[in-house]
Amino acid sequence: MLNPEAKKKVIVGMSGGIDSSVVAILLQEAGYEVEGVYMKLHERGGYHEANFAKVEQVASNLGIKAHFLDLSEEFKKEVYDYFVSSYKEGLTPNPCIACNKNIKFGKMFEFAKSVGADLVATGHYVKCDGVSIYEGVDKSKDQSYFLAQIDRAVLPNILFPLGEWVKENVKEYAKNYDFLSSISSSGESLEICFVENTYLEVLAKHMDVDMSGVALDSSGKAVGTHKGYMHYTVGKRRGFFVNGTHDPHFVLDIKPELNQIVVGKKEELEVNTIEIKDISLIADIEDEFECNVKVRYRTKSVPATVSIKDKHAKIVFEESVFGVARGQVAALYDDEKLLGGGVIV
Repeated sequence: MLNPEAKKKVIVGMSGGIDSSVVAILLQEAGYEVEGVYMKLHERGGYHEANFAKVEQVASNLGIKAHFLDLSEEFKKEVYDYFVSSYKEGLTPNPCIACNKNIKFGKMFEFAKSVGADLVATGHYVKCDGVSIYEGVDKSKDQSYFLAQIDRAVLPNILFPLGEWVKENVKEYAKNYDFLSSISSSGESLEICFVENTYLEVLAKHMDVDMSGVALDSSGKAVGTHKGYMHYTVGKRRGFFVNGTHDPHFVLDIKPELNQIVVGKKEELEVNTIEIKDISLIADIEDEFECNVKVRYRTKSVPATVSIKDKHAKIVFEESVFGVARGQVAALYDDEKLLGGGVIV
């Protein structure tokens, strides 16, 4: 992957962090013509200036061009607004999947073509052979789940140099370059780039998040109270009150139109069948097949049978899964190979 037959131009998505900086170095050392691009995705005072300064520092030391690409308008429409509206509707969104699909491997890919680049590269810990995407070697950092809905048409033009690396080795490698010392000592990137502390702070800018309401059991009986439905996602255990019980209760469902949540015991979270919509397939597969499915990023994949009709699918698990939330993405795998994914309904 990093031994091109002919010198090709590659645009590296650079955040100012250690991973994308090492990617730029690896590609340059492999003989590619490298340029970096920093994407401004949202408004946060001083945030972008500080990060772009790091990108410029790395670019200057490597002797490469650093572009500043303002995608804040597109990001607001495709990611931020989707994030806010999803919570309004009682859903649990995954903004990183939307960002990868529409921004990083959508708008950034368009930018790369506009400056004559053959390829794009990022610091994702995943592998890609130009046809398929696979889990990265570092399972603790694997980010294949977040690529479950990207357009397969871009795969021949993507490089993921860190797919064969583990994070600790990336940090050790960075020590060979003095100009990376200030970057390598900084913390990890935020999970959601526009959330500084909690997602509720973001939602509070657009709606009243503190609206006390009724907690129901699965039969519809009022059994307690809560702080406002936006405080909760399916599977959450704390933050609400249930009358007369010391048994642990969990959020089973959210009813935004009534500002209600449904709570119950852990066994009531068990699900054996789900449905997904807006399916994006990276691999060629049949209408019905067996695979492994992840219903959230940090959960293990579970064997299941998937039956697809149009852009919808039914997934039947071989064993129960817990904490399945509407709005999240179910990612489909054949062993380590990512097949695609769809939004849980």
